[in-house]
Amino acid sequence: AVSGSGGDSAAGSRGRRPWALLAGAAAVVVLAVTAVEVRPPGEDGRKDTAATPPSTAASSTPSAGPTARGHLDRQKTDGDDASGAPRGNGKGEPDKERKAKGAASGSPTPSATKGPDHGGSTRAPLTLSTRSHVWENGCGHRYVIDRPPSEVAPPPTEQDAPTWAAAHGAVHGGTTNVEVTVQGRASSAVVLQALHVRVVGRRTPLAWSSFAMDNGCGGSLTPRAFSVNLDASRPLARPTDGNDAGKPIPAVSFPYRVSASDPEVLLVNARTAGCDCSWYLELDWTSGGTSGTLRIDDHGSPFRTSSVKGRPQYAYDYADGAWYKSD
Repeated sequence: AVSGSGGDSAAGSRGRRPWALLAGAAAVVVLAVTAVEVRPPGEDGRKDTAATPPSTAASSTPSAGPTARGHLDRQKTDGDDASGAPRGNGKGEPDKERKAKGAASGSPTPSATKGPDHGGSTRAPLTLSTRSHVWENGCGHRYVIDRPPSEVAPPPTEQDAPTWAAAHGAVHGGTTNVEVTVQGRASSAVVLQALHVRVVGRRTPLAWSSFAMDNGCGGSLTPRAFSVNLDASRPLARPTDGNDAGKPIPAVSFPYRVSASDPEVLLVNARTAGCDCSWYLELDWTSGGTSGTLRIDDHGSPFRTSSVKGRPQYAYDYADGAWYKSD
């Protein structure tokens, strides 16, 4: 089902800048959406397999960034329940497709579009740029890693996090922030109708240690677009008010419009306290007589977030040049 609460449209001219620079905007568009949990055979809709974690060599190079792909005429699975989710062994073997990918940005693949009156297909009238290593205030984040502290390198900067995480076989700990910049290809408006959260795997949280990236960080809260509780049986991407340098930024509901000159930045804050969850997003859009759905994921595989509850917690001491236990 598609949630379209609020007839208010956030259409119109707004200065479109990267989400971190939205402080000057009068408001941040926040979308009211619905989500369901789907149950394909495997976590990415393909055959269920597991593989050995990726190489942890420091020279590992991440592949291209998260992807946004078009899917048309998808079956409606909004009635699916969360029961019967696949369970893992808690040892953290990642999926075959995952392989610790995670570049900071990447070019989405073209997406197909169908109109109601013809059977042809063409690319979607949207472009999306996605980042999944987005930290609170540029420094607040946690990763879970299957290594002793002595074998974990010092925290990277946010822009170097994809390479660092890939080299360590790291998984987002507790929270994953996914930033999606949506822009039309032409001057004509494209209406974004709904955003769905698809949880395709729930396993026992990884029995790994948690490493903090935020030692010594601070600052005001960053504006948020969506808040997702992955522990819910039917997770919803809920609109949340933002805060930029102490200035409240109210949420705005679907639908709203984007074009080539009027982009928007969506920020999804997904969190868990009780699972090792795999999930992705779907963005519904319409333009004139055409419509479609864009899948937003991590290089063709679901995003992955594992709880840090009860796990050993480590922070980095820059004076000593070593990790120390912080819990």
